[in-house]
Amino acid sequence: MKNNVGDMAWLDLTIKNAEQVQDFYCQVVGWKSEGCDMGGYQDYTMLNPSSGDATAGVCHSSGVNADLPPAWLPYFLVANIDKSVAAVLAQGGELVTEIKSMGADKYVVIKDPAGAVCALYHKNSDTK
Repeated sequence: MKNNVGDMAWLDLTIKNAEQVQDFYCQVVGWKSEGCDMGGYQDYTMLNPSSGDATAGVCHSSGVNADLPPAWLPYFLVANIDKSVAAVLAQGGELVTEIKSMGADKYVVIKDPAGAVCALYHKNSDTK
């Protein structure tokens, strides 16, 4: 995961048939897949075959991901999630989800004024 504000910090696909689709991307893109225990089911971290670095996630649409849209979702790193959410609303965007936690970090899925969906991600270590 990248660490600079403005970077695309992560890329996720959340769908009902994550097992089948992660295999699809392994075959089509060449990624390797590593299971990630979600407490009762597995999501998948997609790995770059050359470096072994985590590249993306393919996740089941359940648990905390149940309300995410079935589309590739970029997570853009922001300095302050609350200020960014206020800017989304002030600029004519909308929240698709509430602000959620992932460990000490926070994220929210938004829709811009044109209807495009992405997520904003705030790393707790960046909080001042």
